[in-house]
Amino acid sequence: MTIRNLDNALKVRLCVRAAVHGRSMEDEARDILRSALVTEERAQGLISSIRARLGAVGGGIDLALPKREAMREPIEFD
Repeated sequence: MTIRNLDNALKVRLCVRAAVHGRSMEDEARDILRSALVTEERAQGLISSIRARLGAVGGGIDLALPKREAMREPIEFD
């Protein structure tokens, strides 16, 4: 895998982060990608479980919304 057009400042930050963790830039990038994708999977799992749990409760309910009042005139600062 090759990543082209990587911003120089981002490359420096990746290099520093890799040095702090005692690994290569490639290894650090791999870890960042792994962490980002695991977090995304967890978020999708959470969303699915919330929908499964609340789907029967909240599905198909129409709430009566109160009518909006007319907007007030804006304040003039002279």
